[in-house]
Parts: sequence; structure tokens; C-alpha cells
Amino acid sequence: MIAFRPPMGVLAAAACLIFLAVCVTFAGPVQQKQSRRSTPAARPPAKTASAPSAPPAKTAQFVDVTRAGGIDFHLTCGSLDKRYIMETMCGGIAVFDYDNDGWMDIFLVNGSTLDDLRAGKCHPSKLYRNNHDDTFTDVTTKSGLTHCGWSFGAAVGDYDNDGWEDLYITYLDSAVLYHNNRDGTFVDVTAKAGVGNPGRWGTSAAFGDYDNDGYLDLYVANYVDLDLNHLPEFGSGPFCQYRGIPVSCGPRGLKGSRDRLYHNNGDGTFTDVTEKLNIDSGSYYGLGVLWLDYDKDGCLDLYVADDSSPSMLYHNNCKGNFTEVGAEAGVAYSADGREQAGMGIDSADYDNDGWPDIVKTNFSDDTNNLYHNDQNGEFTDMAGPAAVGPISIPFLGFGAKFFDFDNDGWQDIFIANGHVNPQVDGHSFGVTYAERPLLFHNLKAGKFEEIASHGGLALSRRYVARGAATADFLNSGQQDLLISVLDGSPVLLRNQSKTSGHWLRIKTVGTRSNRDGFGARVEIREGGLTEYNEVRANSSFESASDPRLHFGLGAATQADSIVVRWPSGKTDTIGNEAADQELVIEEGRGVISRQSARDRQQRHTAR
Repeated sequence: MIAFRPPMGVLAAAACLIFLAVCVTFAGPVQQKQSRRSTPAARPPAKTASAPSAPPAKTAQFVDVTRAGGIDFHLTCGSLDKRYIMETMCGGIAVFDYDNDGWMDIFLVNGSTLDDLRAGKCHPSKLYRNNHDDTFTDVTTKSGLTHCGWSFGAAVGDYDNDGWEDLYITYLDSAVLYHNNRDGTFVDVTAKAGVGNPGRWGTSAAFGDYDNDGYLDLYVANYVDLDLNHLPEFGSGPFCQYRGIPVSCGPRGLKGSRDRLYHNNGDGTFTDVTEKLNIDSGSYYGLGVLWLDYDKDGCLDLYVADDSSPSMLYHNNCKGNFTEVGAEAGVAYSADGREQAGMGIDSADYDNDGWPDIVKTNFSDDTNNLYHNDQNGEFTDMAGPAAVGPISIPFLGFGAKFFDFDNDGWQDIFIANGHVNPQVDGHSFGVTYAERPLLFHNLKAGKFEEIASHGGLALSRRYVARGAATADFLNSGQQDLLISVLDGSPVLLRNQSKTSGHWLRIKTVGTRSNRDGFGARVEIREGGLTEYNEVRANSSFESASDPRLHFGLGAATQADSIVVRWPSGKTDTIGNEAADQELVIEEGRGVISRQSARDRQQRHTAR
């Protein structure tokens, strides 16, 4: 987070938006600091000819079902006045099917306070099992997920390929890897695995198989090197001010903590290859982590959102190593060459041109980024032309997710917002501590409309939000939202949007590739429209979402073809699958299971 007033160019842009209908500040071509490119590549036209028509924005409807669903959780994160930087960054979420019953469960990460941490008093994180009936049961004690500490983020992945999802949690001074015992319980295997991240404050983490050996590797974003016995005094220096008022110090002025990359050895252990592969040599302030294959060469690349420093894009050379190309690719700095305060990130193909794009959230008084993939190894920030950037200026974004809330076949965007300095509420800065979320409806042709205020009361409320995840908790074919709230209760937003759009959900099972199929590239063609996405669980801010790929089909009643390109290099092609069902696709075998929402509900009713 940046605790100082941004350059006047950004504030001038904000003022322009207030008094004019259009601000040309955001409309020009993006120029990246230190980039070798002169002008962005021509943007391929979006495929709109055969696309189903979008429903009106008023069909968006999300309802808060947290309490009714049995989720009773309070996120503790330091003092309410946020005197120290670690008190502003809690809020990880993990959505995953821990018991393999086909329904997404919820793990909520908890923090602590300085006094309680020193006294050994625990604020437990919690695991909630999905009861298949729109309710959840707290199974934390039985699960064994009881490590006590000040935790931040969570990552999900089947690191040992036994078919059961494991859980990794970052803490203020370490991290814990829990192995799934396949009986509803977990065991701490951190010491054996060698992924304890000792002495480091980890934030986001993500599993991905960067060398395609069939085993998931692990990247951990680390933030600031803190000494809890010598914390910087609140408001005490130039990096402890926000617009002239005292606030918590950092991250500038504090020592950054180097990220870590752990290679999976395939025997339950990992090797730290950070130095060997020259990862994060600048020890930047890491917050968001995303594995993606941005150049579609079959090798997972890595994008890291850094706070108050350049964001990093590591191009995978397909030889077990990386080259950092953030500036050259156009994703390291703002359009005018400034370092930004990157928080949350996600990837999807928002314009259906067959290439993965990136969304990144930033600090207030700045715009979020929407990086369009130019198909040549470079990106263009289209946040302005797409109408997702200017409106974000007053907001401080954290969690970010692409998802198709109305099943029209076009990826929408959700942003969870909340300031880091409660002190802003006492001043007329045009920003507030609690902020409403942003929901961008994809209008196609590269344009979005912000519609949160029309999406129900729950989306109109203000939260100090951090993590954000998406999942189809009811297996009904509509994606729900889950956000964490600092010093408050999470918000589970049931998607009750009225839409006639059909859908298809895909779960991947690797054989030669990693069991989760993370990194698999999936392409669906229906009615002349082609949709593309990649399998992952970990993205957003400190969070993991439903790893099953969800495709809205609009008016189409079937997928004409499905192509899955696995990390191993194998390709499975499937044709003519009916809409409104979940397919389980196994590497080398194709579809091994089909289940419609109705079949699943009937099975539950018969229990």
C-alpha cells in the first residue's frame, strides 16, 4: 500500500471524471516504463457475430446468505485503528472440496492481535463443510486444522497426486502445509515437506507445475521483513503519512521480504529454488500470485502483483527456468511509468479471442489494470477504454475475480474493496475506510458496465473487504461470491440473477499431468463462439476459488466441441456435450462422468 499522495496526473484524471463525461487521460495507447515496444499490437476484434445477446444488467441479483447458511466467523486482524501494517492485510479464503463429495467447502483464515499473539491466545481459522442444502457445518476441530498464529493467505492443491486436495496457509513468520488424510482430517507435514517459509511474512501463495513433471510446485509471495519487537511507530515518518495524516508505516521505508519458489520433488518434499532461478531478487512487496500460460506454449508462467514496486512477470522458458519480462510485456508499471500498489490478480479471456488476459487491483487514487493479451508476448492496459479503470479511482481494491455471473458466455469482473487506513473517515478525502464492491458486467466488444448498485442490497453495502473467491456452492449452474471482511464476518453472496443462459462445468483429472490438471488449457466452442480458460485454484488476493471451470453458454443448448490441452502435452477432444451439466474429464480418456444439476439434487434428496 502507498501511504502518500499520488502524482497529480492521477488526481487530475479523477477530477476530470467528476466534471466531464469522458476523460482522455485513459484513452491513449499504453506506454510501459522500460518497455522495448513503441506502440501496442493491433487488438484482435472480439468474436461477437454469433454470440448470444446479453441479458439486461438489472438481472444481476446477489443475496447475503451467510448467517442463514450457518457461517459464524469473525476475522480478527490487530487493533481497530490499524497502527501497524500487518493489521491491514488479513483475509484469506480457500474454497475447495476437502472431502471429495462433489460440493465446495469453505476455509476461512484468521489473524490475531499483537497482545494475543505474544500471549499465545488463538483466534482459530475455520473449516466449513458443505451440507448440500445451502448450509454449512463447522468441522474445524475434527479436521485438525488448528495451528495457532497470525495467518494471512491460503492455497489449495493436490501436491502428492493422491486425489485429495491439500492446504497451505501463510503466517506472519512462517507457513504450514496440511496433508489431506482422506478421512476428513489433515496433518501438518510442513517440516517434512520443507515449505515452512521460516521467518517470513507470507501473503498469497499458489500451486502450479512449472516444469511439467506432473507434480505441483509452490510459489509464496512474501511482503515485509518485520521485527515484532521493533515495529515502526505509527505516523512517525514520511512513509507513515497518507495525505498529511498519520497512519501505519509502510511498505515503503520497510525492508521487503523475498518471495520463495519451492520445487516439488515428487516424494512429499520440496526444494527451495528461489536463488537458483533468480526469483524476486529485488525482494519486492509481494501480495498477489497467479500461474498462467500467457503465451500458450504449454509451460506455466508466473505473474506477481507487488505493492509499491514493479509487478513481475516470469516467462517460463520451458527449460526449468524463467526470464522476468514484466516491463517488456507491459505489466510492470502504470501506463505513465509509475510503480503501482498491486494487490489482487486473476486471469481469463474477457473478449473471447482465445488468449488469457489479466485483471489487477491497486491502491485508491489510482486505476485498476485490465491487461489485454496482444498475442505477441505483450499486453495493453485497456482499463480506460473498457470502462473498468476510471470508476475504480476512489476505491482501494483487493480481491479480484473473473466469472460469468449471468452465463452469457462472457467473463464479468468482481472487485472486493476496502481501504487500509481507518483514519480516512475523519477527513474529506473523497475516500472511505469501508467501500462497496464493484461488479463489472461484460457488454462484449471490449466494454464493461459497473452494476453492483443494481445487484441487490448486499452488493450496495460497504465493507472493509480483502479476499474474494467464486464457487458454485449449490452446484446449480450459477457462480456465487465469497468475500472476507476485516474485523468482521465474511459475506457469502448467493447468485440469484435471473438469466436464461445455459452453462457447462468441467473438472479435470490429470494422469501424466498433475492430478488437479492445474495449467490445462480448455477451449469450448458453441454456436460460433469460442471460450478459453485455464485450470487453477489460486488467484485473487490470498485466496483460492472453485477449481472447476465454469463456462456460460448463453442460448446454446450444447457445446459443439471441447478441447483440453494438458500440461503433459496430450490433447483430449470431445464433441457435442449437452449444456447444464458437469463433466469430469480425465487425461487420455475424455469424459468419465456426467452429472446435471437436477441429477445431483435428486441424489441428495434421496440420501
